[in-house]
Amino acid sequence: MEKKWVIKECLNEDAVSELSLALGIDPVLARLLVQRGITTFEEARAFFRPSMDSLHDPFLMKDMDKAVDRLERALRSDEKILVYGDYDVDGTTAVSLVYSFLKRFSKKVGFYIPDRYDEGYGVSTKGINWAEENGYSLIITLDCGIKAIERVKYASGKGIDMIICDHHLPENEIPAAVAVLDPKREDCHYPFDDLSGCGVGFKLMQALAISKGIAAEELDSLLDLLAVSIASDLVSVKGENRILAHFGLKRLNENPCQGLRAMISLSGLEPGHLTIDDIVFKIGPRINAAGRMESGKSAVDLLTATDARTANEAAEEINRFNTQRKDIDRQNTKEAMDMVSEGKCLSFNNATIVYNPSWHKGVVGIVASRLVEAFFKPTIVLTKANGFVSGSARSVPGFDLYEAIESCADLLENFGGHLYAAGMTMKEENLPEFCRRIENFISGKIIPQMQTPVVNIDAKICFSHITPKFLRILKQFQPFGPENTMPVFLTENVYDNGNGRKVGAEGGHLKLELIEETNPGWHISAIGFNMSESFDYIRGGNPFDICYSIVENYYRGTSTMQLRIKDIHRRDDEI
Repeated sequence: MEKKWVIKECLNEDAVSELSLALGIDPVLARLLVQRGITTFEEARAFFRPSMDSLHDPFLMKDMDKAVDRLERALRSDEKILVYGDYDVDGTTAVSLVYSFLKRFSKKVGFYIPDRYDEGYGVSTKGINWAEENGYSLIITLDCGIKAIERVKYASGKGIDMIICDHHLPENEIPAAVAVLDPKREDCHYPFDDLSGCGVGFKLMQALAISKGIAAEELDSLLDLLAVSIASDLVSVKGENRILAHFGLKRLNENPCQGLRAMISLSGLEPGHLTIDDIVFKIGPRINAAGRMESGKSAVDLLTATDARTANEAAEEINRFNTQRKDIDRQNTKEAMDMVSEGKCLSFNNATIVYNPSWHKGVVGIVASRLVEAFFKPTIVLTKANGFVSGSARSVPGFDLYEAIESCADLLENFGGHLYAAGMTMKEENLPEFCRRIENFISGKIIPQMQTPVVNIDAKICFSHITPKFLRILKQFQPFGPENTMPVFLTENVYDNGNGRKVGAEGGHLKLELIEETNPGWHISAIGFNMSESFDYIRGGNPFDICYSIVENYYRGTSTMQLRIKDIHRRDDEI
């Protein structure tokens, strides 16, 4: 599918000039800062030099005082405390973080991860019953609970208090828990509302540390878990998240916990040079595989391991889960693609909706993402589990798929999620009406521009811009992520120097050595994943335009710079 290239506008050229002069940097880099809302020297200094001192007071969060009071009382009274979290990366890192910190103060702390297949997402009756049977009087939920109105009542009836730590959008009614920590509450005026679920758990531990007079540095050992959460849950990497991700990556590179150390080794990553991308594509999927294929408890066992042997054994098990996950993902994706091509899907007009009761519930979200990449439509992939149709939804930029699913709430047993990703469960007899209403809702909301993939380009440059100083400053824009994306550049009229070749197991990728027509002495290495269809054109010595990011590769102690190509246009194509 051909992509549209859009060069971002800069509406404040004066700020670009002033910032370039004040910082002594290339105007292109100053433009990148202004595009991110950074227009003054002071703002640039805060951006390039994150400080833990800039974190917000956790007690600014609604109900934080109540949460700490109840937690302190539980610790003083030697109550049993259950740390309860979702089975994905955000949930399991959150449970691991809070559980590890609370173990410093009490031996009566346990954790619980619901089973994806038996209990589903969120707080379950089974989990509450388990807490009662095992003598827990306080449950702390992480990355879930904001919609657990009936479950909180159920727990209360059993004499169990709950502290909810969540980051999802609440409904009109807030659960009647002892405390509900969620920066997205309308009545919460915390200065930053895009924390991950693990981030909300961290703020609770930060508040507990303040209450106990514990130095802030005592929390540093938790930051590697937090970085994994921020990267994997795709929350914005700005404000407080940028600070936490920066220092979390530092911890991950310098002194990670035993579990993450083992996972880094198994992932084949270069210790000391990990980036957000390494978490997103290597570490996160492996941790997620535990909850997808078996149980999220395995992930917490890994992340809370205190010795290398235990950590390595847990990591090996999770790596096996990930291998199984990839095999099932590949098969289910092929079946879904075939279903679309053969016209056997439930919908393929405004949305792609496919259903196969035999698909693995743990991979339907991944399959949905693959279908979005292929067809660029809002997508819902459904299977059957425990007598219900269950599935995951993924959207295209600009379209709120959660709103579409919420409009079908009367047909659903359960649903939840975000703007671009959601999950739902329904009775099978409601499926035809659900598909009809989703189609109708999308047809009235989506516009043609949303159905064309776009590459957003930060700036047009020549290869001569890419100097050592340019690269050194560009590197300081990290960590990258939503709302601080890795910059994308456009360079026009380039050629391969004749050494370009296909690489990869099936020759699906391009490895090029590029030269620019205006500066033929300047060679730059580039990689284009899944772009081998352009090989013959490029090999023929024809000119083309590329949009790309600049990455730094580390291998066996050697660092090399490389262009990671996002898209290629032949010179006769229009941008």
